[in-house]
Amino acid sequence: MILGIGIDVVHVNRMRKWQRVEGLLQRYFHPDELASVRKRQESLAVLSLAARFAAKEAFGKALGTGLKGLALKEIQVENNYNGKPDIRLFGKAREAFEKIGGKNLLVSLTHEKDNAIAVVIIEG
Repeated sequence: MILGIGIDVVHVNRMRKWQRVEGLLQRYFHPDELASVRKRQESLAVLSLAARFAAKEAFGKALGTGLKGLALKEIQVENNYNGKPDIRLFGKAREAFEKIGGKNLLVSLTHEKDNAIAVVIIEG
């Protein structure tokens, strides 16, 4: 059963600006996310950051409560061995997911030129 659906779009220039502010990416992204993104060529890295940030925002919308009280770096977007995106939750993000009866998370990411979009579905 679907418990929630969220969608979000992030303008890629937002991430370009954030890359120039010391410590800002570390505030919003899990260390493993940043390590994974930094392995990509620079033009793809910024797209990946934007898509991952959109997924975090979409997760909050799917919860139905937004992201209030959650640390964004507790929502980790990673790719499996085939490149499919997955979300891992930690701390309060995991607690919020479990509180609404969440059992499974589905995420889809896309990006092109100036925008990145994510859709998150929470199943119970």
